[in-house]
Amino acid sequence: MRGEPEAGRTIGVGTHIVECLRINNLIERHGEGFLARVFSAEEIRYCSSRTQATQQYAAFWAAKEATVRALQIEPPRGMSWKTVELQMRGSGNPTPLLHGPLRLRAEQLGIRAVRISLSHCRTHAVAFAVALG
Repeated sequence: MRGEPEAGRTIGVGTHIVECLRINNLIERHGEGFLARVFSAEEIRYCSSRTQATQQYAAFWAAKEATVRALQIEPPRGMSWKTVELQMRGSGNPTPLLHGPLRLRAEQLGIRAVRISLSHCRTHAVAFAVALG
């Protein structure tokens, strides 16, 4: 599923805010293991290349959470956070690609695209997601 421009009707919305310190602590405590469990190789490459990598990781974490909430479901127990993969195109906000059970749920709901808006500062990152049909 990609962010197609013809999508219209709002099916669901989600938002999430996270403390950047929480993500920093997870990265420091669990290192590459945490990153590899939550983020794709491309997401890691992108976030690590940023001047404020911790804030970028936090924003991507918030975007994944907001996307799941926009699908109007509780994350399935044992769900891999890689089932929401964020792709960066240009300098705008990422486009979420859904995999596995989340993709199936989106198809069941008639979701054709999910739009994401991200913001972060030194202490917090926030994301807002809109699922469109």
